[in-house]
Amino acid sequence: MSTAPTLVTRDAPPRAAWTLEQAGFTPLLARLFAARGVRSADELDAGLDKLLPPEGLKGIEAAAALLADAVQAGDRICLVADYDCDGATACAVALRGLGLLGARPDTLHYVVPDRAIHGYGLTPAIVELALPLQPQLLMTVDNGIASLAGVAHAKALGLKVLVTDHHLPALVEDVVQLPQADALVNPSQPGCGFESKNLAGVGVAFYVLLALRSELRRRGAFEGREQPRLDGLLDLVALGTVADVVRLDANNRRLVAQGLRRMRNGRMQPGVAALFTAAGRDAARANAFDLGFALGPRINAAGRLSDMTVGIECLLCEDPARALELAQLLDTINRERREIEAGMREQAEAQLARLRTQLETQTPPALVIFDEDFHEGVVGIVASRIKDAAHRPTFVLARGADGQLKGSGRSIAGFHLRDALDLISKRHPDLLKKFGGHAMAAGCTLAEGGVQPFREALTAVAAEWLDEGALQRTLRTDGPLPPDAFNAQTVQELDAQVWGQAFEAPLFCDEVQIVAQRIVGERHLKLRVRQGGLLRDAIWFGHTDPVPEQARMAYRLSLDEYQGQQRVQMVVEAIV
Repeated sequence: MSTAPTLVTRDAPPRAAWTLEQAGFTPLLARLFAARGVRSADELDAGLDKLLPPEGLKGIEAAAALLADAVQAGDRICLVADYDCDGATACAVALRGLGLLGARPDTLHYVVPDRAIHGYGLTPAIVELALPLQPQLLMTVDNGIASLAGVAHAKALGLKVLVTDHHLPALVEDVVQLPQADALVNPSQPGCGFESKNLAGVGVAFYVLLALRSELRRRGAFEGREQPRLDGLLDLVALGTVADVVRLDANNRRLVAQGLRRMRNGRMQPGVAALFTAAGRDAARANAFDLGFALGPRINAAGRLSDMTVGIECLLCEDPARALELAQLLDTINRERREIEAGMREQAEAQLARLRTQLETQTPPALVIFDEDFHEGVVGIVASRIKDAAHRPTFVLARGADGQLKGSGRSIAGFHLRDALDLISKRHPDLLKKFGGHAMAAGCTLAEGGVQPFREALTAVAAEWLDEGALQRTLRTDGPLPPDAFNAQTVQELDAQVWGQAFEAPLFCDEVQIVAQRIVGERHLKLRVRQGGLLRDAIWFGHTDPVPEQARMAYRLSLDEYQGQQRVQMVVEAIV
């Protein structure tokens, strides 16, 4: 399905690279960091003292005072979590942190929505779900900023509400409207001057705990004893931050680096250690890829197909043996998720192929794919896969457990998905029952019979907003890899860094000669290539079509170990 991308080499300003070299970085790392906008070594300092101070977050003092009052009074606190990895880790961080800071275990509870039954966020239904726990304070994590009705319902029942979130607020007639909570902490709310707008929900929860500790210290709560340390929660913060694919700005990179450091040193929660075991990964060599593609999906699978309580309990568990049981259950659920996803993706690709045939092999500027057999818990993943392959804004729709048509969309650069839905709602007032999201990811619920009208409406907006250049997939590379850098030491050096969203892992590009190629594992292309006169091993996962003898290849470096021997190979991303 995929078409060859345009390969573009990142610009690495020589002066910035030179400055980083003078600070002690290797020439290769200095060039890579400079190409990602780093201008000084200070931006790469992962020390805890370099984290932005909590005081910059609007509303955090009120949140800290609200929580301190509750903790000291012994009030019952109920967390309202979310059903993804960010929400699960945020819930675990908040519960563990509140316990460390003096909240009695019997006062701490949580509820988490069922994706198919309750939908997203602090809805009135979730408030009712929490009532049997007799909470006096509801605290949202990774949700709540747009929960106008849910917060109002909780307040009407006499509950105090603290909202901690990182999503965009609700728009009512194009005007931002915030919930009437007792306190609200969100770097994306109007008037918040916090330098990093990219905190994940778990990052916001961690910052609220830092502020709570300061407030309790001011009240003398730690007199005569050492104040609790919160850095032991950073493995969870790192996991949620990477899994939620937020931008890894300097502050987020520090949070992730600190969490990875704890994992590599064996100082992590039993549940995190168990997830490494269940995923077959070595925590001693933990990197961001492990969090985003091994641990995160196993937590997410619980919210997609089962009950996120399993994921949260794994992260809260103190017994290693029980934690491993839960991690293995999550692994089983994730295997089921992959099977469902594979079937849905195959059906989606078949629909796209038929559509291309109808349009004489041209792909429309936006895609809407629906099948009655699709599972609503996996539509977002499938939309992401199709978007990557076709390089088009893509919505995948399924019929939910409640019978409604629910869609999840993923977008490409230059097409703000939530704004597109907003425009569609204005042009076709009866088409969207509800919608929300961001520039690159959004969701919606359609009126019955709305699939084709929605497809036509989204295609029309995409045709207006996207030109031919925007519809051409571009892959940014770091240019050639120096020949003397093709070794295990380079791979280890690169793997030790924090890469991720908006701070992408190195992708090199070289002219190569294809010496041999064969299919392995039925779905992958194994290559032997000549690069600069030297023979190298390469593999292109998920690709089986033959490639030309002379090619320009974009690739990453990986290190395989077999029978005690280390072998460097190229992992192909594209060949043009």
